[in-house]
Amino acid sequence: MFRSRSTLGAVCAVAVVVLAAVGVVLRGGPGGATDALAATTAGCGRAASLSSGTHTIQSGGTGRTYILRVPDNYDGDHPYRLVFGFHWNGGTAGDVDGGGTSGYPWSYYGLRALAGNTTVFVAPQGIGNGWANTGGRDLTFVDDMVRELEGGLCIDTTQLFAAGFSYGGAMSYAIACARATVFRAVAVYSGGQLSGCSGGTQPIAYIGLHGLRDPVLNISQGRAMRDTFVRANGCTAQNPPEPAQGSLTHVVTTYSGCRSGYPVAWAAFDAGHTPGPVDGSSGDYEPGERSWTRPVVWNFFTQFSSGGPTSPPVSGSPSTPGGQQSGPIRGQASGRCLDVPNASTANGTQLQLYDCNGRTNQRFTATSNRQLQVYGTKCLDASNRGTSNGTAVIIWDCNGQTNQQWNVNANGTITGVQSGLCLDANGAGTANGTKLILWSCTGGGNQQWNRS
Repeated sequence: MFRSRSTLGAVCAVAVVVLAAVGVVLRGGPGGATDALAATTAGCGRAASLSSGTHTIQSGGTGRTYILRVPDNYDGDHPYRLVFGFHWNGGTAGDVDGGGTSGYPWSYYGLRALAGNTTVFVAPQGIGNGWANTGGRDLTFVDDMVRELEGGLCIDTTQLFAAGFSYGGAMSYAIACARATVFRAVAVYSGGQLSGCSGGTQPIAYIGLHGLRDPVLNISQGRAMRDTFVRANGCTAQNPPEPAQGSLTHVVTTYSGCRSGYPVAWAAFDAGHTPGPVDGSSGDYEPGERSWTRPVVWNFFTQFSSGGPTSPPVSGSPSTPGGQQSGPIRGQASGRCLDVPNASTANGTQLQLYDCNGRTNQRFTATSNRQLQVYGTKCLDASNRGTSNGTAVIIWDCNGQTNQQWNVNANGTITGVQSGLCLDANGAGTANGTKLILWSCTGGGNQQWNRS
């Protein structure tokens, strides 16, 4: 988590086609997903000319820098989503990229860990560690970065996103106002109108997140910025519900009536000036990896497929790109939930059955590449890549290997992709503390699971 407080707070039926700088791709991407109708760039179909690290670019006669993160398994034939992460006042590109004291789990406001190797991330550096956007210079910088990135990498031009906190939120808002035909969606964490709004009349998907007790940029500023896009997106005006002060909770509302594919969402929370609030805590500097904002923003961004815009609901239990929800996995025989004992985040912790309580250690997200994630960064895993009866089912850092891939089947079973074995409550147990293992599928109730 950061430690600096802000003070300013045409369809082509071919496998891979690249037509000059813009083309259309129909192919399988990472995780087996199909990139349908992805508008691609000049960087596609060849080796990358840009790599992860710090880059300098001339923009408006000034040398500007940005940090780039290219997926480890980068494929020059696959068009990637591109996410910009803007720092706060007094912060740096390094703070956004590095994730502060939380490290990788909070890199790019926690989105990088959730993305795995599916997304290109960019952290630009503001002049004077801010985003005054004087004379539109920072928007020009964004334009120049987009041009360079699309020339050097394979980018899906329909999948550009911006996210930022405080002054970085202001810059993301400026992008929403002025570059709505370039960017697909923005996330504004605790922002204010500090970087201008040239435009603001064209629709763009927009999510705003703001604390009720923000002492730096009052929540009224966040509401006003949100309402710019309530109007631009043709949404039905409303006063969305917000949590009571002292509740230490959050409420996420998706507006009704919005133009198809251009939702507006509003996440209000009972805390102060922070991009990483944690329910049950009044602090502004909680570990970012514990924050509910990570899956909410990630799922808001990833709801937009390359085949065209969609607008499924956003809630405290957001839908994943595959349409499955983040939530508990309940045993049919026991009525108890998959649970990480003692809310441990340690690699190797074996899962158990326990009374359902709705806490984060019982909330699992089925991702598009068949992972079952908990805490956003840990995956359900067959211990030591085991494929035999009795293999412990544990949590481990998500790594994309087949022992971390699962089929959630219509018959209620959950089977390991690598082993073909079923997720099983050991010994047909139903009591709290019963360990979870892999076992040959028998059709028993201890191998039947409900995603609710």
